[in-house]
Amino acid sequence: MPEEAKLMRQIEEKARRTAKLYGYKEIITPVVESYELVAAKAGEEVRARMFTFEDLGGRKVALRPEFTASVARLVATALRNEPKPLRLFCIGSLYRYDEPQKGRFREFWQSNFELMGSEKPEADAEVLLLTNTLMKLAGLKNYAFKVGHIGVLRGILSHEGMTEETQNRVMQLMDKKQHEDAITIVKEAGASAKCLDVLQKLVSMQGSDSAKILATVENLVEDYGTASDAVKNFKEIIKLVSETPEKPKIIVDAGFARGLEYYTGMIFEVYIPELDIALAGGGRYNRLVELFGGEPTPAVGVAHGIDRIMLATQEQKTELKTENGKSVMVVPVNENLAGEALKISEMLRAENVSVETEVMRRKVAKALEDADRRGISHVIIVGERELKEGAVILRDMHKKEQTKVKIENLTETLKSP
Repeated sequence: MPEEAKLMRQIEEKARRTAKLYGYKEIITPVVESYELVAAKAGEEVRARMFTFEDLGGRKVALRPEFTASVARLVATALRNEPKPLRLFCIGSLYRYDEPQKGRFREFWQSNFELMGSEKPEADAEVLLLTNTLMKLAGLKNYAFKVGHIGVLRGILSHEGMTEETQNRVMQLMDKKQHEDAITIVKEAGASAKCLDVLQKLVSMQGSDSAKILATVENLVEDYGTASDAVKNFKEIIKLVSETPEKPKIIVDAGFARGLEYYTGMIFEVYIPELDIALAGGGRYNRLVELFGGEPTPAVGVAHGIDRIMLATQEQKTELKTENGKSVMVVPVNENLAGEALKISEMLRAENVSVETEVMRRKVAKALEDADRRGISHVIIVGERELKEGAVILRDMHKKEQTKVKIENLTETLKSP
């Protein structure tokens, strides 16, 4: 209906605004895809609900059930030689044969953001933060991020010698919160008593005291090498996000899994108290581009449900506002300053300045080269010496001039003619 269409387009515009603020470039993917492509790592639940048919050429095709496989195929082929990281987003309709109900439709709309080429925790943090920005731009209140790490669960199961097929079945059940059934499958597959005990404890651990929960998880899995590494990665991501001015509400859920099979690291969903469906969901997937014949490419992404966010705004009776902005890149001089770089980036975005944050841990000279090639007008260099004075270096890329600017005056300086 006209009013709903208007609201949906406004939310779509907020997604585009978010893409602009974070430096993501739009791509358009086909609605009809090869069945093999979209089924490859979709997960049993999604595969069972795809709209599939044979085209006139006798090929098995499907209506796209999600965007990520199409984007990964594009990165493996046409974009394979593009400089990393790639920040890509797309908006459009998707199709799954669900039972229509509140917030769940057979045709639905999403905005999809993918950050490809960085395995660093800054990239995971960026995807969480841009989702937080979209929720804020949509005017939503009291939303919370449920965050887990599939690497912890898969690390334990791999250590116990579980096949990928068994692991996928376990994740499907955990996604549906059928934890007892999931643990039964692990038991039948010959897992040790210790493994069953650890899993039983993990699925009951969730809460907003992330430091306490992650410390407990770390102790629980200390004998499982890759799971232990996953917890360290998880802690780094949460620390980076928690140290930004926004401090989004995070619920750590140690037994959280998602239905798609391609996840390898941090995963998350966003909820509001008024609805029991996720408004957004995503995570890290490091092997999907490779699956489609590309180079090994670490990646992290998120899908935001446009119609679900619309439903959430209606439930909360929110009003949407519009805004404007300007393009900048923030570069820390070393990895210890990554958190400071994220803080400054989020501060500027809150003032409607479009900002890309360096997430490749490149040297400053390389980052400046990259910014220059892509036409970024200003680079903020975050250095230890300047930070002690509450300042940063602001470089005008067109004039090739740089000055020291107090952090509190950054927004004013960037917005001045």
